[in-house]
Amino acid sequence: MIVTRFAPSPTGELHLGHAFSALTAFAAAQAAAGRFLLRIEDIDQGRCRPAFAQSILTDLAWLGLVWEQPVRRQSEHFDEYRSALDRLAAEGLLYPCFCTRKDIAAAGQAPHGPDGPLYPGTCRALSEQERAERCQSGQPFALRLDCAAAVRRVGPLVWHDHDAGAVVARPDLFGDVVLARKDCPTSYHLAVTLDDARQGVTLVTRGVDLFEATHIHRLLQALFDLPVPDYRHHPLLTGPDGRRLAKRDHAQTLRSLREQGYSAAEVRALVGV
Repeated sequence: MIVTRFAPSPTGELHLGHAFSALTAFAAAQAAAGRFLLRIEDIDQGRCRPAFAQSILTDLAWLGLVWEQPVRRQSEHFDEYRSALDRLAAEGLLYPCFCTRKDIAAAGQAPHGPDGPLYPGTCRALSEQERAERCQSGQPFALRLDCAAAVRRVGPLVWHDHDAGAVVARPDLFGDVVLARKDCPTSYHLAVTLDDARQGVTLVTRGVDLFEATHIHRLLQALFDLPVPDYRHHPLLTGPDGRRLAKRDHAQTLRSLREQGYSAAEVRALVGV
């Protein structure tokens, strides 16, 4: 059975791009007589707001979407993410990194990956004693995955995309990716991988801007012996200026369209789903 999901972050109100993504996942489930799930990805406690989470539920219900209960909220499952990190640490695949973004930028002309400059591995070579002393001193740190060691552990990997076909995983594109920080026990990469597996998602539908992220997600699936879903990375909606719709650019929200008198059917027609 096909199981799809829509997984927004409550850091603002939904816009047409979100509507397109949610409706795409919902339609895929309906077409296959499958299941559609909603997940609230609220790990960023500094930016996420309960009011935005409630607004998401209101907007999706107005669009006519129906999802299974209960809704999974990532902030309620931090212990699960900590346990996963403990497993990686026990296998020698995780290390604390004390470098700031400024430190990384000053390290020289490092190659860039999907998330920006690749980390040069400065803290990977620290001794266990120095790591412990720095952590105990209260110095801020992130927890990074030793990507090269992880790839050696699992060997070659492949994932399937509905448009691109079989894709050879290249987690090295991200380098030693951050999986958690001192003040947050998970990253997007870790949480989304674990949650999709725990919820039994078989088809991940999301924007093409997250295509590259699948390389690191495939590595994490292998490290945790998780099932591998199919992926469908849909195009992004753009505004009149050709730029992708985004919260930070104050894209017109579904609530504002509703208040202007648009019907749910008209909004669905606008996004073509």
